[in-house]
Amino acid sequence: MAVVMKQVDRAEEAIEAIRSFRSRCSKQAQESLDNVLIDLYKKCGKVEEQIDLLKRKLRLIYQGEAFNGKPTKTARSHGKKFQVSVKQETSRLLGNLGWAYMQKSNFLAAEVVYQKAQMIDPDANKACNLGLCLIKQSRYDEARLVLQNVLEGKLPGSEDFKSRKRAEELLMEVETRQPLPELTEILGFDLDDDDFVKGLEKMMSEWAPSRSKRLPIFEQISSFRDRIAC
Repeated sequence: MAVVMKQVDRAEEAIEAIRSFRSRCSKQAQESLDNVLIDLYKKCGKVEEQIDLLKRKLRLIYQGEAFNGKPTKTARSHGKKFQVSVKQETSRLLGNLGWAYMQKSNFLAAEVVYQKAQMIDPDANKACNLGLCLIKQSRYDEARLVLQNVLEGKLPGSEDFKSRKRAEELLMEVETRQPLPELTEILGFDLDDDDFVKGLEKMMSEWAPSRSKRLPIFEQISSFRDRIAC
């Protein structure tokens, strides 16, 4: 019922329906209800509720209570059944938790969660999200290394077109966001130095045609500086 309500854009009502009736459902059904709730929270933008539920599910895994005590569970996607291990489920939940933190712009917490998820069960999609977290923190060199691992095919899922395209786009963003050299590094002197005018004049004289020995503006500046000194 909740899934059908979600499909007809009645997500808020679906959430209330699960909360009201889940106590009547079996213990084996609770995990599936949690997964539906996570999707509903995402759809409604209920980030805090999503974080709390994800943390609770991760706590159950830590306590050995996930999958009703079994090492794997049977999942279904696009009409096909497949086995999911506790390790894979942990990484999936951590990935969802990382994304929720990103919605709150808590990129440091998201980074920590994604790092942990990658240690457990790495993949290209989570690597892209980790790269984005690092970009948001202006840690461009670290982001570049993470994204290059995707483009170099070092992670599961690297061959996926969407993951590769996203990694390329993020890597391009890294290059455009790289901090420019300080002006003092370009000019070779500090803007507050006494030698600023002399240094700037020397640079300009090197760039200017040889016939121009001294630009009038620097004559004026030097004259003004001499009057102040007096």
